[in-house]
Amino acid sequence: MKYSRYSVIVIGSGIAGMYSALKLTEHTNMPDGILLMSKYKLGDGNSKFAQGGIVGVLRENPVDSCVSHINDTLKAGAGLSDINAVKFISESSDEVIHDLMGYGIEFDKDKKGGLCFTLEAAHSIRRILHAGGDATGRKIDEGLCKAVLENEDITVYEDTLAVELLISKDGECRGVIAYNTISDEYEVIYSAHTILATGGTGQLYKYTTNPAGATGDGLILAYNAGAELRDLEFIQFHPTSLAVDNGENRFLISEAVRGEGAKLVDKSGQEFMSKYHDKRELAPRDIVTRAITSEMCLKHLDKVYLQTSCIDRSTILNRFPTIAGVCSKNGIDITKTPIPVSPAAHYSMGGVKTDLNGCTTIKGLYAIGEASSTGLHGANRLASNSLLECVVCAWSLADYLSFANLVAPRKIDGTIKETIEGYEQNIDDVVYDTDHLKTELQQLMWDNVGIVRNEEGLSAALNKIRFLKSTFRGTKRCLNMEEYEYRSMLEAAELITIAALNRRESRGAHYRKDYPDTAECGEHSIMKKGEVKVAYQVLH
Repeated sequence: MKYSRYSVIVIGSGIAGMYSALKLTEHTNMPDGILLMSKYKLGDGNSKFAQGGIVGVLRENPVDSCVSHINDTLKAGAGLSDINAVKFISESSDEVIHDLMGYGIEFDKDKKGGLCFTLEAAHSIRRILHAGGDATGRKIDEGLCKAVLENEDITVYEDTLAVELLISKDGECRGVIAYNTISDEYEVIYSAHTILATGGTGQLYKYTTNPAGATGDGLILAYNAGAELRDLEFIQFHPTSLAVDNGENRFLISEAVRGEGAKLVDKSGQEFMSKYHDKRELAPRDIVTRAITSEMCLKHLDKVYLQTSCIDRSTILNRFPTIAGVCSKNGIDITKTPIPVSPAAHYSMGGVKTDLNGCTTIKGLYAIGEASSTGLHGANRLASNSLLECVVCAWSLADYLSFANLVAPRKIDGTIKETIEGYEQNIDDVVYDTDHLKTELQQLMWDNVGIVRNEEGLSAALNKIRFLKSTFRGTKRCLNMEEYEYRSMLEAAELITIAALNRRESRGAHYRKDYPDTAECGEHSIMKKGEVKVAYQVLH
């Protein structure tokens, strides 16, 4: 087995991971260097699929203010957003987004050369920056990829999966065990600081906008290491994914399309959002998602439609070239024909509990991006706040680590040695049909732990998940990446289901048909390995 050392390991190569690595090289002299680890190829994470844009309360937009953005975020968060997190991230947006521009990332501008701002649901002001029309995530991703590859201080491991954190006897994180999916080899990597930037859990569901890698890996790494997790029951289902199945995920039809005036209609062309909310298509995501689900159920539909012909032809083609192109490949001319859409799992509001520097409850372990729970999103993420959180928290963590001891550990204790030895032992060569097992789990989660939940369905799901766990290999090593992913998916599914069972109210994205009311007092759910029940943390 190979052994190596780095000052900092960044696990995950989306925008949060790449930006944190880059900022670390600017802030600090790394005696043992920086390792950026990617499960697939560099930049193949979920970030590049972000179409709508990134929130920015910028000096170039004088009609906007942090107060307005903070109020919009708190309202969308349904009583669970942390005011300090919301303020910090909003007030940091101007500095951090201008810093992003320094990496060659060009946001779209108007004919006069000014930045373009668009509107999305639950925002009171046009404050969403976009790039490439509807390719914001991809443009930021490409710019950061280029900067990472040109940076001699960053070592990149591609096709490498983190399978276990190295936790010492005194409960500190000292690095990770990594598995190269191409060579089928393991590597022990010691580090002073380990950052989880591994994204979310969308692949737990039959329908999702997330790519194949969104299997909750970082969440389970942290949980098994003893870190606290928070608010796992809050899964955001995006209202409008393209209702065409062509692969591992569904193509996202950005909320910005509705922001430009598109209307939701049923198969007869009848608008219906006015029945559900006074803001109609621009109501919070959870409300629009449940409205679509209700219409589909009442009228026995498997989809509704997004009427885009009401938008000027040149505007829609220039603003949404990616969406227009994908729809065209599926025989849909968005200037003439309504887009068939339906909800899909999109974003995990909960995650590894952190402070605003990314610190988890384990010393030496950090989490940023969708893998984390900073308190920004609460029970229902406000559109386009996710990319902002990625870059602000990556920037903040890099600053925090500039004052830390960055020398990788030279000695290990017996607890870490035992962990390593577990990967040197032979394992049973039982071969599992992981494609079939994943499909079974995804259907189970969609049917029972999805948009509308109840105790009967959640309990049935939990029992089935535990049965699936009992029939899967119990040893710590797996034969391949697909088995490691399935193991993470099983564990994440179990935790999300337990959290959903324990929250006997409806709040934000978590809707219980048997408990439709919202409790007067908002509380965070806290989960930790070894604790049977979810502990609730009362907000003050």
